[in-house]
Amino acid sequence: MTKHRPKHLNLFVIKLPLPGIVSILHRASGALLFLAIPLALLLLQTSLASEAGFVAVKQALGGGFAKLVLLGLLWALLHHFFAGLRYLAMDMHYCIDLQQTRRSSVAVLVASLSLTLLLGVWLW
Repeated sequence: MTKHRPKHLNLFVIKLPLPGIVSILHRASGALLFLAIPLALLLLQTSLASEAGFVAVKQALGGGFAKLVLLGLLWALLHHFFAGLRYLAMDMHYCIDLQQTRRSSVAVLVASLSLTLLLGVWLW
């Protein structure tokens, strides 16, 4: 008996395993960090141009919305870092069986979210 496989995958209907979710978040966090580079460079250039520019950037980043954006970027950086270490270990043939892969996925999520929370408290 053959299984009827779906013709397309609807990610909102299928139940994705945790390693798949970590993989998608790794890609999304990398894209977010890449798209944030021009903004970060603009802020750096403005803050280094003059004392008034530094004060303007400091005031702009002191608001609540800016802190939420920084918190999101901080999570993206931490998640991308820890997931990258996980994939590097998998490339070296560590954590490649199913149970270890699931544990490493949980470790990536716990590490990135807990450090984001700790650094977010410091940021606010």
